[in-house]
Amino acid sequence: MTTYDAAELERAKLEALAEFAAGAGHEINNPLAVISGRAQLLLRDEKDPERRRELGIIRAQALRIHEMIADLMLFARPPLPVRKRRDLAAIVAAAVEAIGPKAELLQISVVRSFAADACSAEVDADQIQVALRAVIDNGLNALTAGGRIEVELRVVDDATAEIIVRDDGPGIPAAVREHLFDPFFSGREAGRGLGMGLAKAWRIVTNHGGSIEVGSTSPHGASFTLRIPRN
Repeated sequence: MTTYDAAELERAKLEALAEFAAGAGHEINNPLAVISGRAQLLLRDEKDPERRRELGIIRAQALRIHEMIADLMLFARPPLPVRKRRDLAAIVAAAVEAIGPKAELLQISVVRSFAADACSAEVDADQIQVALRAVIDNGLNALTAGGRIEVELRVVDDATAEIIVRDDGPGIPAAVREHLFDPFFSGREAGRGLGMGLAKAWRIVTNHGGSIEVGSTSPHGASFTLRIPRN
């Protein structure tokens, strides 16, 4: 009898997902491009407001499927991080600034706090920012107007830094928490949307040799701790 450890099973699962994503991406994206292109072509000459609305919906949904396939491929076979010595405080600031317009629209405050000392790390700045934005966006999906998200950067020691994202939303039930990083898992019953955001964040952080820890005490909010190796 052949036996496999958890790491081998995880690698096999990711490789199967990568093969599926590659095949599905090619087969699905081609007809999606036709649908989106035809909708855009018809939209260009359409004058009727209701038909323009319907054509806009068709194009938007085709683009959404394309983005989902792209996210799945990124999760299955992400590019290796290009590491350079970066200021983590600058990465946090950029992520918060990028998410600002959506937070303002939803009337949710996003605040940040930094460690007193400089905190640099050997990371791919773009990838870490993508991961952090995904985690913050997860919080936005959980909150209603008047909600609050805090993003804290702190130095653990010379080897590790932590970026902690806390929200005052409905919390995350234990049954949902164990699946949070599964691709396309829906935690909507916990107010947490549907998609690949947290899965991408987990993939990016673990590719850096780090980890993500989830804490929740429903109904008192949730916290995500991104542990980032500094060297």
